[in-house]
Amino acid sequence: MASFSFGSGNAAKLLSIPLYAVGRLATLIIPRTQDEWIVGCGAGIGDGALEVFELARERGRWPIVWAVTTAQQERVAAARGIPTVRARSLRGFWRTARARVIVVTHGFGDVSRYAVSGAIIVQLWHGIPLKRIGLDSPETLRSGILPRVGLVRRLLTFMYRSAGRRITVLSAASPMAQSRLRSAFALPAGRVVVTGEPRADVLSRGTAEERRAAARALLSRWIGPSPTENSGFVLYAPTWRDGEPDPAAPSTDEWAEIVQTLVEHDVVLLVRSHPLGVRDYAPRAGVDRVRTLGTGILNDVTPALPGIDVLVTDYSSLAFDVGLAATPVVYVAPDVAAYASRRGFYGRYDDVAGTDYATDWPEATRQLEAVLGDEATRLERSERSRLLSERAHSFRDGRNTERVYDVVLDAIAERTPTPGGNT
Repeated sequence: MASFSFGSGNAAKLLSIPLYAVGRLATLIIPRTQDEWIVGCGAGIGDGALEVFELARERGRWPIVWAVTTAQQERVAAARGIPTVRARSLRGFWRTARARVIVVTHGFGDVSRYAVSGAIIVQLWHGIPLKRIGLDSPETLRSGILPRVGLVRRLLTFMYRSAGRRITVLSAASPMAQSRLRSAFALPAGRVVVTGEPRADVLSRGTAEERRAAARALLSRWIGPSPTENSGFVLYAPTWRDGEPDPAAPSTDEWAEIVQTLVEHDVVLLVRSHPLGVRDYAPRAGVDRVRTLGTGILNDVTPALPGIDVLVTDYSSLAFDVGLAATPVVYVAPDVAAYASRRGFYGRYDDVAGTDYATDWPEATRQLEAVLGDEATRLERSERSRLLSERAHSFRDGRNTERVYDVVLDAIAERTPTPGGNT
């Protein structure tokens, strides 16, 4: 079963209204500095937040700190020489309330959520939306408290809109992503800027050979040695079902067929379930051809993507990212109609997955076997992936982080008092 749902999350949000009110009053009293930054990421030390952190530390000479939520994140940060503060502590509240610039990837809970008012807030987000998010999805506004009471839904809508209005800059990968993010966060055009995603820079820097070698080395470090020296990798990345079980999790018989295909083509299947969901996606113990690659092992999978030979997914935004390396994708989605009704898509699912997506694992396995065993099929799927990425990513120069940083500097300059006392 899932570890989180919008219903439970929104219930907690409603119960925390007094804390939001206290935090708002506190930020009116506590003066913000002219130079401090605080950075947080819902996925841990990584993603686009790490790219921005490193550039700001290198160029800006700003006092900058990372907001962490676990001891494991503290250890990872310490290994990188990154100063930290616990997000959910009094010190975390103070550093957030004092920061001039706040950088997040998921939501205000990446830092101290009650102390963000009045700062320059940079929302990097964490993928190009395929499924509807924010105010665009009815699922977002579902509450575990009095779910059928319209007043509760209106209150949640107000809270989400209010949170969106606090965002100063939201980076977008492309005009397509910009349109979706503007709608989801109810933001004017000027606040959602097509800079490219900092998280995607690692997929553009250096040569394709260098990126693949670095990715393969990263995978070997975290999953151990492959069955053979030349084993390929297939990444299975099912998305979160908003608190519901995943109907696409393979059965015992389906796992047997999948493993047979993996052995025949000398590939390893890396299973990466969504961090908000808990589900048994693995076959019986002792199957060396299937490895877990969850967020507890590798919190940021993006640097590993150039080492992947095939992606298997349903609705994950990784489908837009692997196209930067022209990686073929196999789609398996048995619940498209139900998911579209409950969560919703931007556009049609066919626009991304094509009309030949699999609706069960036997068909998905046949398609995977074709991609692995037939060169023409592999090239056709690679080209589809590349073309999808062209729509989703406007920049492939490895300088997305620089563009975001420049936009933040502009926002700082706009709020910096002039010698005459005006802003």
